[in-house]
Amino acid sequence: MDAKAIESVAKHRATPRIRGYFGIGIENVKTDTNVGSLWRSAQILGASFMFTIGHRYRRQASDTTHASRHVPLYHYDDFSQFRAHQPTGTRLIGVELVPNAVTLERFVHPSQAVYLLGAEDYGMSKDAIAQCDKIIQLPGPFCLNVAVAGAIVMYDRSYKQRL
Repeated sequence: MDAKAIESVAKHRATPRIRGYFGIGIENVKTDTNVGSLWRSAQILGASFMFTIGHRYRRQASDTTHASRHVPLYHYDDFSQFRAHQPTGTRLIGVELVPNAVTLERFVHPSQAVYLLGAEDYGMSKDAIAQCDKIIQLPGPFCLNVAVAGAIVMYDRSYKQRL
């Protein structure tokens, strides 16, 4: 390959082929810091929106990048209220360690997706797990910090859409 061909391939790979949109949220999140961390990652990794379900955390002040100016945060009192307002055409993708979960490396992200993470201490509710279109899990035998797990899922989506 000559220099021009290499530059063309590099430019093509650097140009994202993003299709669709996605949102990410946490059910019954325990700490405000995780909301802020996930929010910053959502802004950087291209989320269209973020959401929380339940009232376990206080409004957070850890949004140092002002993600709130770029990525809206929606709050739902419970899972049924969230489902009633889930964007039309989106697939609900849970992130949880359960026996029937698809590993992240094998998962093909849908064009329109909503990713749901569970609480730091309890995981996702049984109701949420039952209503997900797919459940994915990250590598490893233990749970990661919820904000870190969400960032990995969003990075994986972004990376795979550039291939």
